[in-house]
Amino acid sequence: MHYAELKAARSELTGPGGPFEIETITVRGVPLRAYKNAPPSVRELWLSTAPYAERDYIVYQDERYSYADAHRMVASIANWMMAQGVQPGDRVAIAMRNYPEWMLIYWAGVSIGVAVVGMNAWWVPEEIEYALKDSAPKVVFADAERLERILERPAASEGMILVAVRAPDHPEGVRDWSEVLAQGGEMPAVSVDPDADACIFYTSGTTGFPKGAQLTHRGCVSNLMNIMFAGQSTALATSRGTGVPLDPNAPPPIPVGLMTTPLFHVTANNCGAYAVTAAGGKLVLMYRWDAGEALKLIQQERVSAMSGVPTMARELITHPDFATTDTSSMMSLGGGGAQLPPDLVAKIDGAVATARPNTGYGMTETCGIITSLSGDFFVDRPDSAGPAMPTFEAKVVDDDGNSLPNGQVGELWVRGACVIKGYINRPEATAESITDGWLHTGDIARIDDDAFIFIVDRKKDMVLRGGENVYCAEVEAAFYRHPAVAEVSVFGVPDERLGEEVGAAVVLRKGHEVSADELREHCALIMAKHKIPAFLWFRDEALPRNASGKFLKRELRDTLKRAEAA
Repeated sequence: MHYAELKAARSELTGPGGPFEIETITVRGVPLRAYKNAPPSVRELWLSTAPYAERDYIVYQDERYSYADAHRMVASIANWMMAQGVQPGDRVAIAMRNYPEWMLIYWAGVSIGVAVVGMNAWWVPEEIEYALKDSAPKVVFADAERLERILERPAASEGMILVAVRAPDHPEGVRDWSEVLAQGGEMPAVSVDPDADACIFYTSGTTGFPKGAQLTHRGCVSNLMNIMFAGQSTALATSRGTGVPLDPNAPPPIPVGLMTTPLFHVTANNCGAYAVTAAGGKLVLMYRWDAGEALKLIQQERVSAMSGVPTMARELITHPDFATTDTSSMMSLGGGGAQLPPDLVAKIDGAVATARPNTGYGMTETCGIITSLSGDFFVDRPDSAGPAMPTFEAKVVDDDGNSLPNGQVGELWVRGACVIKGYINRPEATAESITDGWLHTGDIARIDDDAFIFIVDRKKDMVLRGGENVYCAEVEAAFYRHPAVAEVSVFGVPDERLGEEVGAAVVLRKGHEVSADELREHCALIMAKHKIPAFLWFRDEALPRNASGKFLKRELRDTLKRAEAA
C-alpha cells in the first residue's frame, strides 16, 4: 500500500471545509494545532449520546446498562456532587476496578467541569495517601478493596467525602453509593472551559512519587477526534488504493469494544471508552484480563474491537480456545502502551479473518495517541508507529533541543492541542517536560521522508512492563529505604510475555544480610506489586559506573544472566 493515498486522504480531510479541518490557536501563549470543528468540552460529547437511549451501553458480567440508564445515573451523580458543594474546578477521585460505576462517575464529573482523578487500583496505602494529598479531591469514590486501603491511612482522606461503591459493609461516616443514585434530577446546566482540567491521571514518578498529569477538555476532545480521523483517513486511503469505493449511504457500524486495560489509563478511557461512546457503541468490561474469558465475551457480545497491551493480543490468538471461538465480529485487534512486535502484526493479520491489526503510540501526557497506524499500512510498515495525528507538530531533536533532519535519530518532541497543561503541584517537572508547548516524550525516534515515526529506544530511565511505566528511580528509592541496601540499580529485563520485567542488581552493606523475598516484602509495603523486581541479583562488588558516577544499567542488563537471578 503506497503512502501517497494515505497522504492525500489526510490532506483532504484536514483541509479547508473538511470534517477535520485544522486551525492554529493560541493557548497559554503557545500556538497549537487544533480541530476547527471540535466540540468545546467533553460535556458535549456525553450529552450527544442521549439519542442512543435504547442501545446497550455497558455490559459487565450479568449486568447490562442502556444509554438511557447511564444518562439517568450520570445526571443523578452530577446533582449529588453539586449538592455536596462540589463546584466546577474542584476534583473528585475514583479508586476502583473497571466497574460500570467508573465510567458513570467519570461522565458526571467532566459534564459539570469537575476534574476526575483516576487512582491506580494497584496502589498500596502509601501511594494512595500521596495521591490523595497531592490532588485534594472533595469526594473519593472507592470500591471495597480500595476503601480498605484508604481507611488504613485516615489522615490521607481527612475532610474528604468517602463513597463506598460495591462495598456493602463499610464504616459509619462513609456514604453509600445508593445515596448518590437516589439524588435524581436532570443534568445540571454548566458551562465548561475548554482548557479546564477534565481529569488527572498519574504517571510514575522519576523521583519516588507519581506525577498528576492535567488532561484538559480540549486535549481529551482532540484525542477523540484524532482517533476518528485515523479511522476515516485509513478507510478513505484504502478505498482509493484498492479501487473499491466507499458507500456514502451505508450506516456506520455500531462498535462493541472490549475494555481490557484499566480505566485510570488513557488507553482504556480516552481511547477505548471515548471512541465507543461517541459512536453510540457498547462497552464490555472485564474484572481482570483473562484470554479465555475475553474469547467468550467476543463471541457472546459480538465484540468488534479489542485494544490492550501487545501481550494481550498475542495471548488471545494463541489461546487453545481461539480456533473454536467465533471471532467473526472482530474488525480490529491491536494494542497501545508499547510497540507491537513486527511478528505479531503479521500473526494478527493472518489469525483473525475479519480483523485488521492496529497500533497507537501515545502517552498520558498527550491525552492518548500521538500516532496511529492500521490495516495494510501497518502490515506494510510493522516496525513504524505511523505518522503523527493532525493536531501534532512532531520533531526529532539532539541533546541541546536542536531539530534534526529526517532519518536522523534523536528525542521525539511533539506540540499540539492534546499536550497536557502540566503536572499538578510540580512546576519544576512541568518545566523539565514541556518547552514552549513542546512535550519531551523521552522516546528516541527517527522520522522518515513520509513523516512516519519510528521509535528506536527510550531516553527515560524506565521499564515498560505490560504497558505500565515503571520508573527505575522510584523502585531504587524504595530499595534504599531498607537499611541493608548499599547500592541498587534497577533496569528492564526482556520478557516474552510482558515486553519487559523489572530487574535489580543489589549490593548490601557490610555486616547486613537480607534475602530476595525479604526485599520484595519491604517493597510491597511501599509500592504496587507490578513495580517490584521479578529478578534480583546480589553483587559482592560495587556496581559499575560511568565517569559521571551513574550506574551502567545497559552493561548490567547485558551481563547478568536471568537464570542466576534470585
